[in-house]
Amino acid sequence: MDQDSGIRAACFAAFKDRIIKRTADSFYVSINKDMTVDEKRRAVAGAKRSIEKLMKDEGIENKQDAILTLLKRRISEAKVLGKWKDRWVFHPLATMSEPEKAMCHLTDLGGCDENHLAWLYNKVSLHGVDSYFNQVRRRISILERGIHTSSNAGRVWSGYAPYNPVMVQKMLDILRVVHNYILKSGVTGKTPAMRLGLANSFVTYEDILYFAQ
Repeated sequence: MDQDSGIRAACFAAFKDRIIKRTADSFYVSINKDMTVDEKRRAVAGAKRSIEKLMKDEGIENKQDAILTLLKRRISEAKVLGKWKDRWVFHPLATMSEPEKAMCHLTDLGGCDENHLAWLYNKVSLHGVDSYFNQVRRRISILERGIHTSSNAGRVWSGYAPYNPVMVQKMLDILRVVHNYILKSGVTGKTPAMRLGLANSFVTYEDILYFAQ
């Protein structure tokens, strides 16, 4: 999740039981979004060289093992920051979409195996959140990004903004059902509900519209 105290509080409230049982982990993710394309390319190339150097120096044959090795070292060296005692770790692998990615484990209850902890950090990403946000903006016109006008000092114009904010919640509720039960992944060919075992196959719009009848 993005670094936001409200989102963190909502996450802890929604997944309290799973966090206590250690079946769910939450992380803050911070990404340098101000980098140019050239800066991102240099960051990706630099990270690649660092990983290759570690593999050569320590005889590590697998790239994934090298990344986890670097992560374990950075986790152990992480310093506590701020009143909430957050510990930020920079991911050793830079990508064009997530350069200079820093992560903070919010649900670290202690006693976790260092290999498992490194594996958790390596999975941390905003790709899923960003992908869903893109679907929201593309499929719900009232939630598209505002347009910067060439006049009026570059003010933002939201041409499709709803007059009644209640409509936003209704549209998001509809999209959530469509996303979970109708839209199939291009990779797995399954909907999120199918992957979680909540549905045996994808659902049609007709199934949803006439379910209550």
